[in-house]
Order: sequence, then C-alpha cells, then structure tokens
Amino acid sequence: MKRLISFAVMVITAVMFFSCSTPLKNETSRKNGLNCAFQSSVNITIDKLNADGVMKRFGDGVWDIEFESPNTLSGVKLEFNGGNIKASYKGLDFSVPQSALPVKAMMLNLMEAVDTNARLEELKGNENGDMLEVSGSLEGGDYIISVSRDGKLSCFEMGNNKLKVVFNDMKEIETENTTEITTETTTEIVSETQASTETIENSAVVEIPEENAEETAEYPEMNAEETIEIIDGETEQTVEIPEEEPEY
Repeated sequence: MKRLISFAVMVITAVMFFSCSTPLKNETSRKNGLNCAFQSSVNITIDKLNADGVMKRFGDGVWDIEFESPNTLSGVKLEFNGGNIKASYKGLDFSVPQSALPVKAMMLNLMEAVDTNARLEELKGNENGDMLEVSGSLEGGDYIISVSRDGKLSCFEMGNNKLKVVFNDMKEIETENTTEITTETTTEIVSETQASTETIENSAVVEIPEENAEETAEYPEMNAEETIEIIDGETEQTVEIPEEEPEY
C-alpha cells in the first residue's frame, strides 16, 4: 500500500514538474496594419498545388490575384468585388477555369479572414518570434494569420485545407477611388477660386488716380504759344510749350 502511495506521489510530482517547465503562450496585442490597400508577391500552397503570383487588396471585399505559375494558371487573373468574381486571361474575360477553383475557394477564405480582422482596432494573438499569430474560425475551417511587427500581413494558413499563403515584398498602394476623390477635390477648389476671382472682377470698381493715368494732348497745327495745366496729385503745375510744331 505504501508503495502504491509513493508511486502515485511520484507520478503527480512528475506531471506538475513537466507542466511547469512547459512555456505557456501568452496572448498579446499589436497594432493593426491589415486595413490598407496593398500589393504583394505571393507563394500559394494548396495540397499538391504550388503557385506564384501577385495579389492586391483595394479594400473590404475588393481583391485580385494574377498568376505567374504554374503553366496551367500563368496569365490568369481573378478579380473579386463583393459577391462578384471575374476571371480573365490577357484581357479576355471567361468563366473561372477548373484549375483555378481551389484558388478561388482559397481567396474567399483569405478575404473573409483578413477583412474581418482589418476592422479591429488592434490585433490579438500569440507571439512566435517576430510574428504575431492571430487565430480564428471560418465556415471552411480554422485559420492562422501571421503579421509582422508593424501589423502587416505575412502569412495565412488553414491546416485542415493544407493551405498556406506567404506574402513577400508587400507595399501599400493608392486606390483609383482615392485618386478620383483627390482630382475632384482639386478641381472644385480651382473652380471655386476662379468663381471668386470673377465675382471680384465683376463687382469691384477700381478707380485709377489721375496721376497714374496716361494723358494724351492734341495740339492744333499752329505756332501759337499755348499753356496746358496738368494736375499732379494736389499740386497744379503749368507747362510752357515752345512755339514749334509738336511731334507725333
């Protein structure tokens, strides 16, 4: 009996020792850098499929991806705008090819996960080296989003789907909507400035002092001595014109 008690105590002690020695992951927070328009090179692994391409995010629900490899997908571009999906190849539109269906499903999961977390004030997850791993669940399964120290998207994984998307050379971009708004605002400012200038020109009466006005004296063809009075400010001056013909 004593042996059984001693053995039980040893087992409990060992369990407690290993439990204490195993480091626990503490949840931490990081600034959210997901809510931006960006462009990034991506490497996508879906089960046995490996693909490379360029992915862009323009806003919530508006993404696209253009493939560079493999040959079955090279040149294919998928555009997502809300619930609409458009496929094209070198400018020609067509239905989503069979080879792109797994990528289509991957993009929908990626978009939902990133866009959902992009609405948060800050990201919360577990630190793994320099990365912060943000976990979540979708209808398609569980996912992990890895973000860098500045909160930018670095990796997206769904273990049950054997899916992994790695982002490289990410940079923020300006959207067309932002450019259009800026152009319209500038045009409105210029128009308002022109309108204000025209109003001032039409309504204001500018009086030019006589001292700045250009005067023209007409002299008759005669040799008589004439005296012309010219008002210079408030001083009256008399100019004597010699008896000779004026020059024209």
